[in-house]
Amino acid sequence: MITVQTKVNASINKVWEFWTQPEHITKWSFASPDWHTPYAENDVREGGKFKSTMAAKDGSMSFDFGGEYTLVKQNEAISYLMGDGRKVEITFKETPDGVEIIESFDPETQNPEEMQRGGWQAILDNFKQYVEK
Repeated sequence: MITVQTKVNASINKVWEFWTQPEHITKWSFASPDWHTPYAENDVREGGKFKSTMAAKDGSMSFDFGGEYTLVKQNEAISYLMGDGRKVEITFKETPDGVEIIESFDPETQNPEEMQRGGWQAILDNFKQYVEK
Protein backbone atom coordinates (compact mmCIF):
# COMPACT_ATOMS: atom_id res chain seq x y z
CA MET A 1 0.00 0.00 0.00
CA ILE A 2 0.99 3.62 -0.53
CA THR A 3 0.51 5.98 2.43
CA VAL A 4 0.05 9.76 2.50
CA GLN A 5 -0.66 11.91 5.53
CA THR A 6 -1.20 15.40 6.87
CA LYS A 7 -2.15 17.21 10.05
CA VAL A 8 -5.08 19.65 9.88
CA ASN A 9 -5.41 22.49 12.37
CA ALA A 10 -9.16 22.12 13.01
CA SER A 11 -11.59 20.21 15.19
CA ILE A 12 -12.29 16.56 14.46
CA ASN A 13 -15.95 17.41 13.80
CA LYS A 14 -15.03 20.01 11.16
CA VAL A 15 -12.50 17.65 9.52
CA TRP A 16 -15.11 14.86 9.35
CA GLU A 17 -17.80 17.16 7.93
CA PHE A 18 -15.50 18.65 5.27
CA TRP A 19 -14.20 15.17 4.32
CA THR A 20 -17.65 13.60 3.93
CA GLN A 21 -20.12 16.28 2.75
CA PRO A 22 -20.46 16.63 -1.06
CA GLU A 23 -20.67 20.45 -0.92
CA HIS A 24 -17.19 20.44 0.61
CA ILE A 25 -15.72 17.53 -1.43
CA THR A 26 -16.23 19.58 -4.60
CA LYS A 27 -14.03 22.33 -3.15
CA TRP A 28 -10.89 20.26 -2.41
CA SER A 29 -10.88 16.89 -4.20
CA PHE A 30 -8.44 17.49 -7.07
CA ALA A 31 -4.67 17.20 -7.45
CA SER A 32 -3.78 20.39 -9.36
CA PRO A 33 -5.23 23.89 -9.89
CA ASP A 34 -6.15 23.14 -13.53
CA TRP A 35 -8.57 20.41 -12.38
CA HIS A 36 -11.75 20.56 -10.31
CA THR A 37 -14.51 18.32 -8.96
CA PRO A 38 -17.79 19.65 -10.34
CA TYR A 39 -19.91 16.83 -8.86
CA ALA A 40 -19.85 14.66 -5.73
CA GLU A 41 -22.31 12.34 -4.01
CA ASN A 42 -21.58 10.50 -0.78
CA ASP A 43 -23.58 7.98 1.28
CA VAL A 44 -21.27 7.70 4.30
CA ARG A 45 -22.22 4.37 5.88
CA GLU A 46 -20.99 0.80 5.60
CA GLY A 47 -22.33 -0.45 2.27
CA GLY A 48 -22.93 3.13 1.10
CA LYS A 49 -21.52 4.33 -2.20
CA PHE A 50 -19.76 7.52 -3.26
CA LYS A 51 -18.86 9.13 -6.57
CA SER A 52 -16.96 12.26 -7.56
CA THR A 53 -16.39 13.57 -11.06
CA MET A 54 -12.89 14.94 -11.49
CA ALA A 55 -12.37 17.08 -14.59
CA ALA A 56 -9.82 19.28 -16.30
CA LYS A 57 -11.08 22.86 -16.12
CA ASP A 58 -10.49 23.26 -19.88
CA GLY A 59 -12.95 20.41 -20.56
CA SER A 60 -10.34 18.17 -22.22
CA MET A 61 -10.74 15.23 -19.83
CA SER A 62 -12.81 13.91 -16.93
CA PHE A 63 -13.35 10.71 -14.98
CA ASP A 64 -15.51 9.41 -12.16
CA PHE A 65 -13.89 8.26 -8.93
CA GLY A 66 -16.09 6.07 -6.79
CA GLY A 67 -16.50 3.07 -4.59
CA GLU A 68 -18.29 1.45 -1.68
CA TYR A 69 -17.63 1.89 2.03
CA THR A 70 -16.60 -1.21 3.98
CA LEU A 71 -15.99 0.58 7.32
CA VAL A 72 -17.26 3.89 8.70
CA LYS A 73 -16.46 4.96 12.28
CA GLN A 74 -17.43 8.61 12.61
CA ASN A 75 -14.48 10.88 13.44
CA GLU A 76 -12.13 7.84 13.48
CA ALA A 77 -11.85 5.75 10.32
CA ILE A 78 -13.13 5.08 6.82
CA SER A 79 -12.32 2.14 4.55
CA TYR A 80 -13.64 1.54 1.08
CA LEU A 81 -13.20 -0.44 -2.10
CA MET A 82 -12.70 1.58 -5.26
CA GLY A 83 -14.66 0.60 -8.36
CA ASP A 84 -11.70 -1.49 -9.57
CA GLY A 85 -11.46 -3.42 -6.27
CA ARG A 86 -8.48 -1.63 -4.76
CA LYS A 87 -8.65 -0.89 -1.01
CA VAL A 88 -8.33 2.45 0.75
CA GLU A 89 -8.00 2.94 4.52
CA ILE A 90 -8.16 6.35 6.20
CA THR A 91 -7.71 7.15 9.88
CA PHE A 92 -8.48 10.43 11.64
CA LYS A 93 -6.70 10.96 14.97
CA GLU A 94 -7.20 13.96 17.21
CA THR A 95 -3.89 15.26 18.58
CA PRO A 96 -2.98 18.38 20.60
CA ASP A 97 -1.86 20.07 17.32
CA GLY A 98 -4.89 19.13 15.20
CA VAL A 99 -6.26 16.11 13.38
CA GLU A 100 -3.78 13.68 11.85
CA ILE A 101 -5.12 12.06 8.68
CA ILE A 102 -3.37 8.93 7.39
CA GLU A 103 -4.58 7.55 4.07
CA SER A 104 -3.30 4.25 2.63
CA PHE A 105 -4.31 2.84 -0.73
CA ASP A 106 -3.54 -0.03 -3.06
CA PRO A 107 -1.63 1.33 -6.06
CA GLU A 108 -2.84 0.83 -9.60
CA THR A 109 -0.49 -0.64 -12.21
CA GLN A 110 -0.59 2.00 -14.98
CA ASN A 111 1.35 4.81 -13.29
CA PRO A 112 4.54 4.83 -11.19
CA GLU A 113 3.92 4.60 -7.43
CA GLU A 114 5.75 7.91 -6.85
CA MET A 115 3.33 9.66 -9.23
CA GLN A 116 0.34 8.10 -7.46
CA ARG A 117 1.71 9.12 -4.05
CA GLY A 118 2.22 12.66 -5.32
CA GLY A 119 -1.31 12.94 -6.67
CA TRP A 120 -2.99 11.60 -3.53
CA GLN A 121 -0.75 13.80 -1.34
CA ALA A 122 -1.68 16.87 -3.43
CA ILE A 123 -5.38 16.14 -2.87
CA LEU A 124 -4.76 15.73 0.87
CA ASP A 125 -2.81 19.03 0.88
CA ASN A 126 -5.78 20.73 -0.86
CA PHE A 127 -8.06 19.33 1.85
CA LYS A 128 -5.83 20.76 4.60
CA GLN A 129 -5.73 24.20 2.94
CA TYR A 130 -9.51 24.22 2.40
CA VAL A 131 -10.34 23.25 6.00
CA GLU A 132 -7.85 25.67 7.55
CA LYS A 133 -8.90 28.76 5.58
